[in-house]
Amino acid sequence: MSESLPYDDSHDDDQAPSRADAVIERVLSRAGTALAEGGTSRTDYDGDQWDREERAALRRIDNLSTELEDITEVEYRQLRLEKVVLVGQWSHGTAKDAEVSLRELAALAETAGSQVLDGVLQRRPHPDPATYIGKGKAQEVKEIVAAVGADTVVVNDDLAPSQRRALEDVVKVKVIDRTALILDIFAQHAKSKEGKAQVELAQLEYLLPRLRGWGDSMSRQAGGQVGGAAAGMGSRGPGETKIELDRRRIHTRMAQLRRQIKAMAPAREVRRANRQAIPNVAIVGYTNAGKSSLLNRVTGAGVLVENALFATLDPTVRRSQTPDGRAFTVSDTVGFVRDLPHQLVAAFASTLEEVAHADLMLHVVDASHPDPESQISAVRTVLSDVPGAEVVREVIVLNKADIAEPETLMRLRARPEMTIEVSALTGQGIPELMDLIGRELPRPEVRVDVLVPYTRGDLISEAHVHGEILEESHEPEGTRLVAMVDDALAARLHAAALAA
Repeated sequence: MSESLPYDDSHDDDQAPSRADAVIERVLSRAGTALAEGGTSRTDYDGDQWDREERAALRRIDNLSTELEDITEVEYRQLRLEKVVLVGQWSHGTAKDAEVSLRELAALAETAGSQVLDGVLQRRPHPDPATYIGKGKAQEVKEIVAAVGADTVVVNDDLAPSQRRALEDVVKVKVIDRTALILDIFAQHAKSKEGKAQVELAQLEYLLPRLRGWGDSMSRQAGGQVGGAAAGMGSRGPGETKIELDRRRIHTRMAQLRRQIKAMAPAREVRRANRQAIPNVAIVGYTNAGKSSLLNRVTGAGVLVENALFATLDPTVRRSQTPDGRAFTVSDTVGFVRDLPHQLVAAFASTLEEVAHADLMLHVVDASHPDPESQISAVRTVLSDVPGAEVVREVIVLNKADIAEPETLMRLRARPEMTIEVSALTGQGIPELMDLIGRELPRPEVRVDVLVPYTRGDLISEAHVHGEILEESHEPEGTRLVAMVDDALAARLHAAALAA
């Protein structure tokens, strides 16, 4: 962490703590410090990664411009490439925790496609109700913005509409908060029809209370001697009708989106019902913890793997099997983050339902992160809003164990939950994880001893996939089968045996 901005320390020592609480600290000295260095690591289990190549093909390549070097062209390039300064604030906890949170904001900004130029961190007991950081500190941020040539300020908190406008009036550049940044990333990365509808609904819910009026460009309602410079009757204007039209259109669009998402529910229920005979494992975890890499390692799904926050949003379901041959499905869910916007939690409720219907939950944790415990807490906070998720059996999967600190691993092993250390990149601990999944998944409870006719080979195949075969022999009349299966398959096996 670089040095703090200078402040006057010539007063009495007993006033020093209050001045220290108010000082803004510069915590990001260069861009690119938030995400792990070295780029994205891949394995043979990740497949061709066409999605990642398509996404990378749309990125801006530096130093290839052939534009003229005059002042107008230089200014145009600066507006086109978004450069940001981060602003954070903390009132409790340690300075290290606050810096980790701000570096996470830098990773979010980089994932959104911007370049982080600088970051400041302020200590104060509570946010300023007017400008969030106070008018004087806002003026200092304005100087930093002008010095580094930034065009956007990103605040590591939820801003009230009035706070955002007041801060913009001081710093003279666009100001967005943490929620708007996360919504922007979701809008970029959603690909499925349902995912796009969920993100748009969350964006409209965020935008609705933040619409701004047109000020002096339209007349405001007034009456008596007030309106029209004391002109009296006939001077009453239509008021800010444009903002009311915008609100009505947003409400109409939100109603349409809710109907669309609701209409997609039956198809999702049918797909889930078709998988009910097979045990399901749900993968949850903090964003960038390695959920997609683990899914690829376990199932060979080939989903997108990238060193970025919220790289994959759309849920993926793939099939795998336990070491003893039993089939199961693995569901990958959207990543979580600290203070995930409540609009997204509500919009993605249908996606998070996969966790409540799972037989086993793999909670993937980045063991190399400076504060993995806070990530675990953030994930559980989101899952607490999902009905039924609290009763699902949970296994803490400590991913990236190959680069984690031994002290961190030892601390996480001492947690009361069941834990296992793996590395989705190197394959360390994956066989042990598969054995654990085989032990924890529910086993069929109905024992059958039937003679199945050869014309019903489909039932024998289903018993091999969804049950446990204890004995199998081929007789003249059919296949003698002794197996452990579920209730539905047992009924069909008995019906086939009686029909023969």
